[in-house]
Amino acid sequence: MDFVKILDQVDSFVWGPPLLMLLVGTGIWLTFRLQLIQLVRLPMALKLIFKAKNDGTGDVSSIGALCTALAATVGTGNIVGVATAVGAGGPGAIFWMWMAAFFGMATKYAEGLLAVKYRTIDKNGQVSGGPMYYIERGLGRKYRPLAIMFAASGVLVAFFGIGTFPQVNAIVDTCKLSLGIPTYITAAVITVLVAMVTIGGLKSIARVSTKIVPLMAVLYLLSCFYILVIFADQIPAAVELIISSAFTGTAATGGFLGATIMLAIRNGVARGVFSNESGLGSAPIAAAAAKTKWPAEQGLISMTGTFIDTIIICTMTGLSLVVTGVWSGEAKGAAMTNEAFLAAIPGFGPIVLTVGLVLFAFTTILGWNYYGERCCEYLFGVKSIKAYRLIFIGLVAAGAFLKLEAIWLLADIVNGLMALPNLIALLGLTGVIVSETKLYLDHVKSQETKNRSEVV
Repeated sequence: MDFVKILDQVDSFVWGPPLLMLLVGTGIWLTFRLQLIQLVRLPMALKLIFKAKNDGTGDVSSIGALCTALAATVGTGNIVGVATAVGAGGPGAIFWMWMAAFFGMATKYAEGLLAVKYRTIDKNGQVSGGPMYYIERGLGRKYRPLAIMFAASGVLVAFFGIGTFPQVNAIVDTCKLSLGIPTYITAAVITVLVAMVTIGGLKSIARVSTKIVPLMAVLYLLSCFYILVIFADQIPAAVELIISSAFTGTAATGGFLGATIMLAIRNGVARGVFSNESGLGSAPIAAAAAKTKWPAEQGLISMTGTFIDTIIICTMTGLSLVVTGVWSGEAKGAAMTNEAFLAAIPGFGPIVLTVGLVLFAFTTILGWNYYGERCCEYLFGVKSIKAYRLIFIGLVAAGAFLKLEAIWLLADIVNGLMALPNLIALLGLTGVIVSETKLYLDHVKSQETKNRSEVV
């Protein structure tokens, strides 16, 4: 048996039902313990994105931390991942993607809260936080091997996985196919841009992300909205198909081979988790840097990341695939989404999709550069940061010319290995999460009472 087949089997085991059940199960447990916080407190969370006071210790504003997290989270998975899920599991996969996101919002809330609660300051005076810190400082020093496991996996994912090769390949392939730009030119431009932004550190990444993330999200959502307007008469039937096939499976039709309920669940949950990263432990690394004195406040803001990524952006992609009917054709992955855009916006549609893919992939590179840097600093200290950045930039340059299946499988495996220690910490620190939530909500209630009395 060759090395790639062995890695493929390990990958299937790591990302099999046990881990997916643990990811969703943790979200269900936290939803229960936090009394449906993702539903009850969503309006408050959305207001906080724009109205957070940013009056605590931190490196960037709350929205800057959110945009940095969204930069890494909102990526090719929102375009390619949704199409892959629907292509394998049928329209019902979209429903299970919603379910994973709903419970994932509680997980993302807990991650953001703990990140701020247990963050620290490194020797450069920069905030450091994330699962490696709340494992060691929250669960205790005896759990440090779990923290090291998380950080080591994080560096590997940043170097060889989500942070570099898949994103760079997506950019160069898209630019070559759609615009005819040679690979070496695109590779050179990406490398220079990444170097210019990442050498400036978190503040530079947050500044760029705060400008690009809202722009790319609005551009892509408007395009999807236009598709839904064109095919408005198909929306009721599409929603009915998504819900019914989630519980009955999908019959073979056109180029679609058919899918069972289990295929719909597995593809929907897996792609939902891959897209919004709830439970993987990546987003809290960015959340830790927010200027806030209330851990629960940043938890609420972090929670909106999953809402924006999956409930809004992935839903718009999924509906576009179903209403245009391309889901039942021969096309797979990015080609399927491209057909949907071509059906509604002939000529111009694929260009919009290309721009969206490039921006999504570029900002994912920036976000994961920061995640890997903080993991590297935890493992080797601040002196390692410069070397880390240089290696990262070199791998971005090389990523355009490497298409090694073994590297991608290895990255997928270590991505799963990031989740395990993080989920153990979330379950072990549930009591802290609940008490910090109560503390903050009591504060909010007292402030509202005070404001009302002053008005009277």
